[in-house]
Amino acid sequence: MSPSHAASAYLSPAGPRVFAHRGLAVDAPENTLLAFARAVAAGVSYIETDVHASADGIAVIAHDPDLTRVAGSDRRVDQLTLAELEKVELGHGQAFCTLARALDAFPGTRFNIDVKSADAVSPTIDAVLSVGATKRVLVTSFDERRRRAVVRGLPGVASSASARRLAPALLATRLGITPAARLALRGLVAVQVPEKAAGIAIATPAMIRNFHAAGVEVHVWTVNEPARMSELLDLGVDGLITDRADLALEVVQQRS
Repeated sequence: MSPSHAASAYLSPAGPRVFAHRGLAVDAPENTLLAFARAVAAGVSYIETDVHASADGIAVIAHDPDLTRVAGSDRRVDQLTLAELEKVELGHGQAFCTLARALDAFPGTRFNIDVKSADAVSPTIDAVLSVGATKRVLVTSFDERRRRAVVRGLPGVASSASARRLAPALLATRLGITPAARLALRGLVAVQVPEKAAGIAIATPAMIRNFHAAGVEVHVWTVNEPARMSELLDLGVDGLITDRADLALEVVQQRS
């Protein structure tokens, strides 16, 4: 099954694309409304973010399963209600926010959502549907079952490869076997990868060219140095997932 029109529209117009990794967290806590606002103000069209579920089943923006790194607490996101999470101080007056609120707050922005836990699948579907955001969302997950479940609940949504889908595609792409790579990536619009995965260098002209032949874009994470951003774009990478979206936008603008 090839990507639907709605999924393909997520990647329109042509790149290169800059994905603000957890927003622009230079003067704001990551994955907060303030970080997203900073990214949008800088000119970003794509925000990369992460979702867990609260104890009461609400899709909450959070990368980690617990609060240790962001709030100095060993409590878990899934052990706290939304009301409790909204009282957690993350800095700069920010607290945890829901996926629905983030999507609603930035209606002109496209979101790249990594579903981090099984209990976040249904809440993520509910949040996207509640604000009618399917056409401006790409869903992904390290786990193929989670990714597939969200895609089933959001017909037409864009999606990128899980680890299980990426592994055979990497091998086929490395060998230049386009039909096998295309089959492994069927229904997907992108691979979102580090520069090297499973011991295979991905950011090479041949690999990028072969992924393109298989019908998907290549988005590389997490790239924060302008010189390397420019080098990757020269190699043919379609998207940069970066903590410094402001710098990446400058690189793209200078090249254009």
